[in-house]
Amino acid sequence: MVSVIYQKRAWPIYWCLLEKDGSSNLTEQQKVLRPVIRLLKKYKLVIIGDREFHSVELAHWLHKQNLNFVFRQKKDTTFREKRQKFQSLSSIEIYPGVRQFYTNVKFTQKQGFGSFNLAVYWKRKYRGKQEKDAWYLLTNLPDFNTALKIYAQGFGIEAMFRDCKTGGYNLESSQASPDRLVRLIFLIALAMTSAWLHGQRTKFQKQQSYICRQEEKNRNQKRHSNFWIGLYGEPARSWGFPP
Repeated sequence: MVSVIYQKRAWPIYWCLLEKDGSSNLTEQQKVLRPVIRLLKKYKLVIIGDREFHSVELAHWLHKQNLNFVFRQKKDTTFREKRQKFQSLSSIEIYPGVRQFYTNVKFTQKQGFGSFNLAVYWKRKYRGKQEKDAWYLLTNLPDFNTALKIYAQGFGIEAMFRDCKTGGYNLESSQASPDRLVRLIFLIALAMTSAWLHGQRTKFQKQQSYICRQEEKNRNQKRHSNFWIGLYGEPARSWGFPP
């Protein structure tokens, strides 16, 4: 699935089903990206991918099209700095709170893919939670801060899948056939977008207090997202609240 990130949220715009288990390959990833790249060709794009999209082949393909990317790498991926031997990413000494940026490094021991940059970051402990692993980010962006800021926006994708599943539409309980599942995802994409826009409008009009609890003391994060407010606020409109 390919999504567009907007205000920390992901909107699904293209997807395809694979008739197999396991990760997708380069051909399948190109298949799902090509229509989106054509659709958004007037915009400056940065392609973000998790560890399933870690291949240097995909990075090379995007780079040849003058597209920027940030792909999280598996820590057993090998890389090499200039005049150095290949080593795995796990060999880099990294601790929580530390960040490093390597320029013009070779990834994998295959030939013909050129050099890219590597951003390494391990988020420090925050609110009693510690990230289990460091981030190893393959990118053609020019500096660490840009790469990290853009990759972090990708967590809106996790929120999107939560909305599709237990947080909203319970897609995993549909047990639909592949053909019906594609249509169901399409309907969910439309409904999700509509709910988020309605939630945003509700908050702009300061009507969210009719739908969800007021802010709680000592709570630093907002209680409900625009999606939640829009999803559960729709019945309120039928009871006479202002549109």
